[in-house]
Amino acid sequence: MTTPDVGADDEAGVTIRCRDNASVGVTFCDRFSFDADSVHYAVELRAPGLTARVDEVVAWIWDSDLTTFLEELASDYRGWEGERSWQTDDQELTVSAVFRSGGHVGLTWALRPWPQAAGGWGASVTTWLEAGEQLTSLVADVRAFLAEEHR
Repeated sequence: MTTPDVGADDEAGVTIRCRDNASVGVTFCDRFSFDADSVHYAVELRAPGLTARVDEVVAWIWDSDLTTFLEELASDYRGWEGERSWQTDDQELTVSAVFRSGGHVGLTWALRPWPQAAGGWGASVTTWLEAGEQLTSLVADVRAFLAEEHR
């Protein structure tokens, strides 16, 4: 399930909660831009005993973006074999998707800031969504979040 969020400072965000366990989730927030070529945003992962955040994930306008990846998953709502994945240019955010019987998609959201640095860290959570309406709603919410004009 996805939820367009509005925080205390009225900045929009998107939260994805696992349908099987609502305490597991991912939040996109704190969006900003320096120029017309990129969008920067924070990604937070939550699960029992885990909180992880990367403050500056970068989406470049010329890349195949997260919205395109999610749209492709939503268009294959009847399922697929194996795992599909997407990542940012710098590999700080990776999303992997699997389809399971019953029409559900597992999205594993992995954060690995500074992937080339020694002593870096990584964290991931998996959210399960309905392949139809919930995944389609996620696409719309992420598209709106990434396209929003900087205030």
